[in-house]
Amino acid sequence: MRKLTREIKIGNKKIGGNNPILIQSMTNTDTHDVEKTVEQIKRLEEEGCDIIRVAVPDEKAAYSIREIKKHINIPLVADIHFDYRLAIKSIENGADKIRINPGNIGREENIKKVVEAAKERGIPIRIGVNAGSLEKEILNKYGGITPEAVVESALKSVRLLEKLGFYDIVISLKTSNVPLTIEAYKLASSKVDYPLHLGITEAGTLESGTIKSAIGIGTLLYMGIGDTIRVSLTGDPVHEVRVGRQILRALGLLKEGVEVISCPTCGRTKIDVIKLATEVERRTSHIKKPLKVAVMGCVVNGPGEAKEADIGIAGGDREGVIFKKGKIYKIVKEEHLLEELLKEIEKMVKEE
Repeated sequence: MRKLTREIKIGNKKIGGNNPILIQSMTNTDTHDVEKTVEQIKRLEEEGCDIIRVAVPDEKAAYSIREIKKHINIPLVADIHFDYRLAIKSIENGADKIRINPGNIGREENIKKVVEAAKERGIPIRIGVNAGSLEKEILNKYGGITPEAVVESALKSVRLLEKLGFYDIVISLKTSNVPLTIEAYKLASSKVDYPLHLGITEAGTLESGTIKSAIGIGTLLYMGIGDTIRVSLTGDPVHEVRVGRQILRALGLLKEGVEVISCPTCGRTKIDVIKLATEVERRTSHIKKPLKVAVMGCVVNGPGEAKEADIGIAGGDREGVIFKKGKIYKIVKEEHLLEELLKEIEKMVKEE
């Protein structure tokens, strides 16, 4: 059962409480370049991104937020490091949330100014703790980076914000070590009821980063921990959103869209399953209706093994079958399998 956390409003979205788990990403464009940043955010929106974060390294980037916000439809988070004045400028220019690491913002009086600006605009603050930015005294206390050290650092910042009368808080506790990150989130979840932003930081490239993120984020979500996720991958952030959606879908936490299941292929396979499955996934990515589509290599086991699929294809010798709920629907020549399947899917989408 999912842990019930405090509900937090971020622009036109909400996390925590009984709200769905939202997917976040971060632009890798220069925030000064409004046109390119907006173009990337639009692509992320189309992929299903719910919340977007941009880097704010200087005042010019903070001022860019106002213009960026005019052209996007999802909440924007300003990512702040070191300079508390950039957090205030970002809030003044329309950021829907700010991410800070109080450990590198500086004195309490600086954090107090950020809190006052956030209170005035009704803007939540994410306390983003990374393993690489833990305070020296905490590292010395625990003898290095441990789950307890990460959580203590986060809670130190939480208590400071609470002392200042601020409670619209989201917490993240990311490391690049999957088991350590899981244990840190478990510990934090047992101590606070603030929404938790899940992620494995510096996860890596598309393949390795997807695996680490799926294990780390997926394990925590299965345990009922987490309210929003960000998959961190080196590359086009569009992949972050796609992987995030797949993680949620695999756990039954996202019902929207087409889920493609396909067999690993074997010596009985007579059709190009890899190419077909890839094409089906690509050409159905725009569909919002929840459908399970199977691409199986042979008719020996295909329809039976994938009988939970709404519709699917299974290959034969120069021909294949289209099946629905495990029952053969029609026999089709191999060269027409893909197009016939897509036609049937479109019919199902239009059905009430």
